Amino acid sequence: MERKVPLKSSYFSDYLKPSQISFDLKAKDKVAGIEELLDILAKQKLIKNKTLLLTRVIDRERLESTGIGHGVAVPHARVNTGGDLIVAVGKSKKGIDFESIDNKEVHLIILVIWNPSIPGLFNHLFAGLAKFLRRPGFRHRLFEAKNKTELYKVLSEIKLELPQEDKIINRASLLKKLQDIEIKKRKASKEKRKAIQKQADFIREELDQSLLTRFDRLMERYGFAVAEMDGGVCQGCNINIATGMSSAIEGSNDIFVCENCGKFLIASRKKKK
Repeated sequence: MERKVPLKSSYFSDYLKPSQISFDLKAKDKVAGIEELLDILAKQKLIKNKTLLLTRVIDRERLESTGIGHGVAVPHARVNTGGDLIVAVGKSKKGIDFESIDNKEVHLIILVIWNPSIPGLFNHLFAGLAKFLRRPGFRHRLFEAKNKTELYKVLSEIKLELPQEDKIINRASLLKKLQDIEIKKRKASKEKRKAIQKQADFIREELDQSLLTRFDRLMERYGFAVAEMDGGVCQGCNINIATGMSSAIEGSNDIFVCENCGKFLIASRKKKK
């Protein structure tokens, strides 16, 4: 596969060809749906070990569903493919249960396989996808596309941009989960640590090294690295957050960095009664 190093700005069509799209997925469940897309990539010789990739993608799904809501799922795995980024897209008319965050069935699956040696690559892709997919009008055009050509044309409009330094585009819940796992590992018995470490490894494979370096440094120094913002205040240092950043964080699933204490800052999770 031709090497494509991410620039500050590019388009989704730089990584996706019409031949990597299935306009009518036959699968009735998410495992079969993912396998169907991997079959497309295997036939085009973009991947070699389909079984390994299927296992990695499904293991990632078991950790946390990649159904991001509004009928879209972005299953993915970080594997050394020999290239930088491999993408396949499938559309399901009937819908597939992906255990999405909004409990709605998925009609569009965007499968991503990327090289672990290229830092920031998945963040680069996910940031651009999220920006477009959260727009109701854009999603409507995707779901109403009448054929593969029309679907590809709409997907080609997605512009990918690297996130700003003070804002790290990734699943905030994923980094928070890594923190919970690391804390749990400290208290676990020697026998249970192996299973817990496996969960941590899956998350770490998905995050950039620069992100993990900061995370580990904060965990070592303070015992935690991710703080919630509650009422405009960082719960890690109890200092008020700038109004602009506070507004951006509220209701977001992105990760920010507190300007005062340097901890990762995420929107407060509503506590269950």
